[in-house]
Amino acid sequence: MLKPQIWVLGGKFVGFIKMDNDSDWKKFEKSYKDFILFYAKIAEEEKIEMFSIGTEMKTMVLERPEFWEELITEVRSVYNGQITYAANWDSYKNPKFWKRLDFIGIDAYFPLSDKKTPSVQELEQAWIPIANDIKHTSKKEGKPIIFTEYGYRSVDYSALEPWEGNYNTVNHDAQINTLKAVFNTFWKEEWFNGGFLWKWYDNHSTAGGVDNTRFTVQNKPAESVVSQWFLEN
Repeated sequence: MLKPQIWVLGGKFVGFIKMDNDSDWKKFEKSYKDFILFYAKIAEEEKIEMFSIGTEMKTMVLERPEFWEELITEVRSVYNGQITYAANWDSYKNPKFWKRLDFIGIDAYFPLSDKKTPSVQELEQAWIPIANDIKHTSKKEGKPIIFTEYGYRSVDYSALEPWEGNYNTVNHDAQINTLKAVFNTFWKEEWFNGGFLWKWYDNHSTAGGVDNTRFTVQNKPAESVVSQWFLEN
């Protein structure tokens, strides 16, 4: 999947992007459409299987629904692969355009536990009501689910607010348990079509490592868990 993303200076959440008036919205929409279509054409030229038309654009999805309808039409005119949108975990029910896409995409950073190292069983229990809601949305919209992002840092409290970076004590068991719970909960459900692990670097030999606290599983104990799951499933 090719997934263009806007990064906001200072690490602010992209979903808070908001214009003051209609004129400014239209200027932003023009720029955003050019940005997305540029990459959609690359995705077509390179025969990339899937393309995301946006990532976590929470406010814009709510306030400018007509823009997204038009964008989908234009992307379809230049790209023939599968299309999704990467909704943030707390707003995947907001888009009104899911039926026009091939997948419901979710960046799955749901809060699950306030423990330093929750067990796999505790995490699976926490997933039950969330998974039921996701399943309901899939059935309602008639589209399968993919996790356009999923992953956890190798730190204490990795399942408390998975998007946060405030905890810095290395905890490999927490990363392993959170990933196992995702696999056990979702991977064999017929309405679920897999996901994209956040994060994997191209320089594998130097990425991650046992002292690294970031999202990558590279050169950490969790890497073997991910590898084994994909080999066996």
